[in-house]
Amino acid sequence: MKTEIARRVAWGALALFLAAFAVFESVKYGLPTTAAALLFFALPDASRLAGIRPPGLPYQAVHRLWIPLVVAVGYSFGPIVWPPLFTAALGWLTRIALDRTLGRGLIRGSGEPARRR
Repeated sequence: MKTEIARRVAWGALALFLAAFAVFESVKYGLPTTAAALLFFALPDASRLAGIRPPGLPYQAVHRLWIPLVVAVGYSFGPIVWPPLFTAALGWLTRIALDRTLGRGLIRGSGEPARRR
């Protein structure tokens, strides 16, 4: 029980940090970065509206942490200079962290939430 509370608090702190970072980048670079961050923040909901239901592969893909993390790290260390790409990754990471804070996240094939053992 205590580890679950600690895990949710940690996810919440990460969500706040990522949201603040996305706002900072949006103010710094303007409307295209704001639009990208908001669009990718809403990506999991948009995927559900498109008919993608758990526990399918597309649902799992938009709820995996490593995909936007690879985009953010790749942008940070790569040759691409296009700020909306980075803020899109921040928005997506923020949404994943918020979902994990609220106890939502990946869902197994049986329909139950995936839990760490």
